[in-house]
Amino acid sequence: MDHNGFNQFCRSFPATTYVVQWGNSHVWKVGGKVFAIGTQSKSGEPAFTFKTSDINFEFLRVSEGYIPAPYFANRGMKWIQQVETSGPLDEDLKYYLSESYRIVALGLSQRKQKELGIQNLNP
Repeated sequence: MDHNGFNQFCRSFPATTYVVQWGNSHVWKVGGKVFAIGTQSKSGEPAFTFKTSDINFEFLRVSEGYIPAPYFANRGMKWIQQVETSGPLDEDLKYYLSESYRIVALGLSQRKQKELGIQNLNP
């Protein structure tokens, strides 16, 4: 996936906002809270960062193509960065971005969820 595909996918979630910040990163938020970041890896390739559940974090941190997200993970946060962005991992990335959106949105107050029209996010 490239940054265009990433932005198109993140845009499909309800009540999202997009900003470019932190050194030209593509940052997606729901209710003012970050759920996904598109940036470049040290090698200059696209890299995508997202929040995960505890179980997914433990699985992905040792999986090929993923690393604990710089800055986030070393502060104890459960964020992963996908650094292998070739086609075979695109569907996985879509799943993890969807989960990140859901996790972050569920962390919003019920009032904020209702205001944004995003209630009933549990599977």
